[in-house]
Amino acid sequence: MMDAGIEDNSNHDFSGYDVRVTDAAQNGDTFVYVIKSQQISSDTEYRVEREFEDFEWLHHCLLTQEGVTGLHGIIFPPLPAKPGTFLSNSEAKTKKKIESLAMVDDWQMYCRALEEYLHLVTAHPVLVKNPAVHSFLKHRELPIKTKVKKGIFNKLTQAVEELRKEHHKDIDDFFQNERDSNLTLTAFTKAAVEKFLEIVLTEQKIAIACGHFSTALHLGIGQDDDPADYAFAKMCLKLSEVLDTVKKNFEKVAENDLNTLGFNLELHSRFQDAEKEMLFRRTCKLVDVETANKNLGQAKPHKKAAMEDIKKAADKEFDEISGMAKVEIQRYHRERVRAFQKALIELSDSQLQTARECCVELKQQLAEFKQLCAE
Repeated sequence: MMDAGIEDNSNHDFSGYDVRVTDAAQNGDTFVYVIKSQQISSDTEYRVEREFEDFEWLHHCLLTQEGVTGLHGIIFPPLPAKPGTFLSNSEAKTKKKIESLAMVDDWQMYCRALEEYLHLVTAHPVLVKNPAVHSFLKHRELPIKTKVKKGIFNKLTQAVEELRKEHHKDIDDFFQNERDSNLTLTAFTKAAVEKFLEIVLTEQKIAIACGHFSTALHLGIGQDDDPADYAFAKMCLKLSEVLDTVKKNFEKVAENDLNTLGFNLELHSRFQDAEKEMLFRRTCKLVDVETANKNLGQAKPHKKAAMEDIKKAADKEFDEISGMAKVEIQRYHRERVRAFQKALIELSDSQLQTARECCVELKQQLAEFKQLCAE
C-alpha cells in the first residue's frame, strides 16, 4: 500500500537527478540537511530540508516497495550510520575514527556521504522508479512516516537466522563463490579501512608535532642585542616558517587521503555488507524452496495440491530473486571497480598537486635560509 502524499508511478519522469547536499544545520537535538536536486530532463531545481530520520524513511520505502520483480535480489545502496550512534565493536570503532577524522564540526564529510547515497539511489535503474524517491527530493513536506522498527528483539531474531542459514550450501556455484568471496573480502576491507585511518592519524599527529615545534622555536626567541643571538633568532624564525609549511603539507595530505581513498574504502566496506545482506536474503529463499520441496514429498494426498501451489510460488520467487541478483552482482563489481579507480586517480592527482605546492614553498624557504647563513 502506498503512503499518502506519494504520487503514482505514472506521473513520474524516471530520468536521472543531479543531487547535492549543500549544508547542515543543528535544530535542537537533530541536524537538518539541505538538499538541492534537479532532474536532468528539467530546468526546475528543488530545495528541501531533511533530517536523518527522513533518509531512514526513504531507505525503508526502497526495501519494502511492492510490485518489483526480484526486489530482494537488489544490492541496496548502503545508508551511512546515524551520526553519534556507535556500538562497541570493531566496525563501530572504525566509523568513530572516520567521524573524528572527517572534521564533523562542519559536517562536510557526512554531507558528502549522504549525497553519495542519493546519487547511488537515483542512478539505480530500479530504485529511481520508486515514487518515494521523487517525494523525498521534491516535496517540502513528506507524507506521514511510519517509524522504522529497530528493536533489540528484531536484531536478535536476525542474528539467530544468520547463524542458522549463512553457512547453508548453495545449489548454484556462482552464488556460492560470491558468498565465499564476500566473506573474505569484507574482513580484508574492514582491516584496510582501519589501517588506512591509522595512516591518516599518524599524518595528523606529525602535523601537530610540527606545529608545536614551530611554535616553540618562535616563542623561544629572546630580545638580546648580541649580534650572534640576533642571527640565531633569525635562523630560528626561518626554521619555524619551514616547519609550519611542513605542518600544512601533512594536514593537506591527510585531508586528501580522507576525501579520496578513505571515503571510497569506507563506502566499499558498507557496500560489501549490503551485498552480504542480499546474498543472505536469497539464501533464506533457497531454504524456503527446499522446505517446500520436502513438505510436498511428505504431504498427504488431500494436501498435495496446496503444497504444489506453495512450491511453485517459492520456486518462482526464488528464480526472480536469483535473476535480479546476478544482474546486480555484475553491476556492483563493475561500479565498485570504476569508483575505486576514480578514487586512486583523485588521490594521486591531489597528492601530486599538494607535493608540488609544498616543493615550491620549501625551495623558496631553502634559498632564504642559505642567504641567511651566508650573511
